[in-house]
Amino acid sequence: MPKLFVGLCAALISACASHPSAIKPLAHVDLNQFMGDWYVIACIPTMIETEAYNAIESYQLETDGSIKTTFVFRNGGFDGPKKQYNPRGFVVDNTGNAIWGMQFIWPIKAEYIIAYLDKDYSSTIVARNARDYVWIMARTPFISDSRYQELTKTVADLGYDVSKLRKIPHQPN
Repeated sequence: MPKLFVGLCAALISACASHPSAIKPLAHVDLNQFMGDWYVIACIPTMIETEAYNAIESYQLETDGSIKTTFVFRNGGFDGPKKQYNPRGFVVDNTGNAIWGMQFIWPIKAEYIIAYLDKDYSSTIVARNARDYVWIMARTPFISDSRYQELTKTVADLGYDVSKLRKIPHQPN
């Protein structure tokens, strides 16, 4: 029994030591300026977006303070079936509007941390402490290669394995 206890303690300490520190959210996000369309440039995808094309996440601030969200994309190709999801965002109190609970299914709210945002609100990175998913988004469907590399470096600096990033194909208008 003592060996089991020691082994369990060692495993717990090891797990805690290997867990990266919490992602620091922005100090403040102007929700009105953040609202609107965001093109998903790249992500470590959830299971619903592994074959997303033309992915766009849109936010609309509701009078009750929640955020109506529309996530739309084509699945499997530019002419693939259109998929749409409508989760609702809930800003976590006292977080400067930078941490949300994103609810796809009641009552579960997934962690959504606005970890990076350009001063002009032209690109953003949304992250999670679990480092399982991340989204690089911009107000336009295309960004320069150098800007993409800068944002990818920021994702790496947040503790993500950037080899898991998937660039989302977008079709020119």
